[in-house]
Amino acid sequence: MDGGVSENDYTSKLTLVTEGEWKGWHCYPGGDPFEDLAGPFYYRIGDDGRPVCAFRAEQKHMNGGGFMHGGCVMTFADFCLFVIARDVIDGSRTVTATFNGEFVGTARPGEIVECTGEVVKPGKSMVFVRGIITAPGGPVMSFSSVLKKTTVRAS
Repeated sequence: MDGGVSENDYTSKLTLVTEGEWKGWHCYPGGDPFEDLAGPFYYRIGDDGRPVCAFRAEQKHMNGGGFMHGGCVMTFADFCLFVIARDVIDGSRTVTATFNGEFVGTARPGEIVECTGEVVKPGKSMVFVRGIITAPGGPVMSFSSVLKKTTVRAS
């Protein structure tokens, strides 16, 4: 959900899944070409009112050692940042300005990978976010990021 596209562009592509394993979850098919290739990634609002993001690990997400590729974990984390900050972004064009992550575990094919997080501080032009990605074996990555609200430059 990165790259200078407004949240409104993604909201228009927001889809509620109505059948299968992800019934009741939302996704953004066609919202971000790279995330479409890496995912699909999903989210829903948890019982506590906070977003939960998830996907099922597939062979395409693994590295040569048979563990989840770090690039996949980071791509999922970037998706999650924008879901976590949705209400604060409120339709603004927004990009990832900084990203810090600590790989602390892994996921294997077939496992559900989840992420929860919070907005640490919403600002006028910057939004500070943190989260944790988990799999059945425990934590996979903790991360923090700053999202930058931007404006369209005149041509």
